[in-house]
Amino acid sequence: MEKSEINSIFDIGEKNPYGQYFIGQSYLNMLCTKGVSIGNVTFEPRCRNNWHIHHAKSGGGQILLCTAGCGWYQEWGQPARKLHAGDVVVIPPEVKHWHGAAANSWFVHLSIEVPGEEASNQWCEAVTDEEYDQLDKRSVSPSSNTAR
Repeated sequence: MEKSEINSIFDIGEKNPYGQYFIGQSYLNMLCTKGVSIGNVTFEPRCRNNWHIHHAKSGGGQILLCTAGCGWYQEWGQPARKLHAGDVVVIPPEVKHWHGAAANSWFVHLSIEVPGEEASNQWCEAVTDEEYDQLDKRSVSPSSNTAR
């Protein structure tokens, strides 16, 4: 899939201002910032964000709605899950995870930040090329369109 082939109803936006927490290039188009934060995130092939944790005293977490291409989601200590358009990932608070594009595909998802009390995001270490290159050997496919 080429950039011109991304079939998304939303513009990809500008280069991601959080790019220091990504390996590769991503783009961010904030769709909503009032009440519930919703961003359209587009990843170039092989792009992924660092491991991170969404903290909250109550509520909080993140929901990913995959809209185009092929990507990955992985929780700390668990096998990676391959993602496709139509997949939904519900990420509770306090779960260390990362997500990004497959090696040969652009990937687009809506990132919904679930409102929470004392919510914050902690960026952790990068997903190394060595870890990323092993994904197809250790991954699982989601059994339904909801991954968790």
